[in-house]
Amino acid sequence: MGGHAVRPGRGNAGRAATDRQHHRQGAPLGGRRKRGADHQAIGRSRGGRGTKIHLVVDGAGRILAFTVTPGQMGDLRPAHGLLANLPAPALCAADTAYDSNGLRQFLLGRGTTPVIPNNPTRKNPQPFDARAYKARNIIERTIGRLKDWRRIHTRYDKLAANFASAVAIAAILIGWT
Repeated sequence: MGGHAVRPGRGNAGRAATDRQHHRQGAPLGGRRKRGADHQAIGRSRGGRGTKIHLVVDGAGRILAFTVTPGQMGDLRPAHGLLANLPAPALCAADTAYDSNGLRQFLLGRGTTPVIPNNPTRKNPQPFDARAYKARNIIERTIGRLKDWRRIHTRYDKLAANFASAVAIAAILIGWT
């Protein structure tokens, strides 16, 4: 009465589903690259969706270079790109997340002394100047001033370019004052 007639013994085999727009089931097999949250520097981390802002500051707390990455990305990957385009400083203070032989060799090759605490899992501890490491609070204070901007700490922008522009404007105004 209103349904399709089915021949006995064959069931519904060979008949296309009437409730689907296309004849195949499932998602496409990846003919095109997806442009998702990772492309826009929105990532998943333990606290939920987030974005990391990687900064290089001078001794006065002025932002010299920055980049934005998804929240789950490690800190080491953007470090070389940020430091390569800047003049080599005498010291480079960074936290434990930047502890790697590659970054230390990169800094030493430029004539910069790395002031990076050893990761607890490091098998061969490197020399570390705890007194010089106290200067790292400058970057923490800069991040705090940057997050005073509501647009930065809540990330209203979906596009990474728009968010990076907001960070750049905030960096200019922070360095100006």
